[in-house]
Amino acid sequence: MLGPRPGEPRGPPASRTGRAYAAAQSQFYGHNGAVLGASVGLSGRLPAHSWLHLPDYADAMTSTALLTDMYELTMIRAAMHAGTAFRRCTFELFPRRLPPGRSYGVVAGTGRALAALAEFRFGDAEIAFLREREIADDALAGWLADYRFSGDIRGYGEGELFFSGSPVVVVEGSFAEAVVLETLLLSVFNHDSAVASAASRMTLAAEDRPIIEMGGRRTHEYSAVASARAAWVAGFGSSSDLEAGRTWGIPVSGTAAHAFTMLFDSEADAFRAQLAAQGSDTTLLVDTYDVDAAIRLGVELTGGRLGAIRLDSGDLSTEVARVRKLLDSLGATSTRIIVTNDLDEYQIAALRGAPVDGFGVGTSVVTGSGHPTCGMVYKMVSRADSDEPGAKQHPVYKKSVNKNTIGGRKIAMRQIDERGRASAEVIGVDITPRPDSNDRFVMRDLVCQGEIVGTEPLLAARERHASALAELPLAGRRISRAEQAIPTIFVSEEGEFGDNVYLHGKPPANL
Repeated sequence: MLGPRPGEPRGPPASRTGRAYAAAQSQFYGHNGAVLGASVGLSGRLPAHSWLHLPDYADAMTSTALLTDMYELTMIRAAMHAGTAFRRCTFELFPRRLPPGRSYGVVAGTGRALAALAEFRFGDAEIAFLREREIADDALAGWLADYRFSGDIRGYGEGELFFSGSPVVVVEGSFAEAVVLETLLLSVFNHDSAVASAASRMTLAAEDRPIIEMGGRRTHEYSAVASARAAWVAGFGSSSDLEAGRTWGIPVSGTAAHAFTMLFDSEADAFRAQLAAQGSDTTLLVDTYDVDAAIRLGVELTGGRLGAIRLDSGDLSTEVARVRKLLDSLGATSTRIIVTNDLDEYQIAALRGAPVDGFGVGTSVVTGSGHPTCGMVYKMVSRADSDEPGAKQHPVYKKSVNKNTIGGRKIAMRQIDERGRASAEVIGVDITPRPDSNDRFVMRDLVCQGEIVGTEPLLAARERHASALAELPLAGRRISRAEQAIPTIFVSEEGEFGDNVYLHGKPPANL
């Protein structure tokens, strides 16, 4: 097989005129934890005519360290002066609740986050910037220069389902080294999980019919690559984004747009050119002018062996049935019908009984189908009174109105009934839940004492998602607005906490 396998990324070439451009790519979607600075780093400024204006610190573009909110560094600086910066702490990345109407969420972005962590380094350029802006003093600058995360990170396996209060990622280390990762982790997991959650609902609605991700023109150019990756984890069949194919090994697909047809003197000339270049198994876009005439032409030119047609307009629910009848009447019974046209999970579900063979989804999937973030937050849940590695931690929590938190280190277990269906998300608080023979733990080691141990082929995440989705109870598989598929139950040494406190009261505007 030519090219990387899915989940075995290949980095962008260092020979590109703007090597910073290639380096900028690596900071957004990583390379399975590989440190790429030597191969794709910037060795100089771009020419003055470049479309990308870079500051004087451009040689730091391979670092992910400044993908960080300023307050993380101001907190560390103040804590260093107070002598508390290196107290042992545990932080938790979790959603207080699911977006309205959603019955589950999908974890995505783990591989990208680990890759970004590997390149989270404060070099000379980053520190020069921080000193210039008077963000870092001598003490903070010295600490940042030697920064290497040395703690532990556990989290839900990529592709796993999550629910309200799920401890998606748990970070343990000193306050300083853990708090500085807040923005980086939240930005990756909030974005990728939002896309994967929407994509998962679409794959459910499609009922095993393939879906092409084609939203690259509807989002940031690097978000497009991350979105294609997340959608593939959640079951999409391919992507139109070539960079996603190169970087992550995701299957790519694409044929022609309306502009191609309009380039030629006739639709027949356009179809002949496409068929000559791509063969009769290609997909012809038939709604540039007259759908029926285009279908008849495509069937005629291929002797009834046309691979597929694509519909990108009209009332698809009625148009598809009519087009199917026309194809069959022409003897093109094996010709597939692919539909696009601003689809979302609800429109796909409405086409369940229609003779559709595949879908193309763009805007809706890359924007999380109305929920472009999962509302995940990153909160301290326990801390020690000293910086000793083995110091005992005690729970800490917020008591803010409608934004309270549950203190304590969490371990999550998926409760599975005798039919193999998920029945509850059981979260132990400073204890390990007791499983029976059906239950399973959903968290895995990602980083141990600073060493990244959680990298895996992207295919593993895709397979994990398929298995987790199969466990959902029937009510959780509905595409219509629904409640959380299974309850979240918090337990401690004293027994059950009862209902999920994150579902009480008015939801905060930012979840």
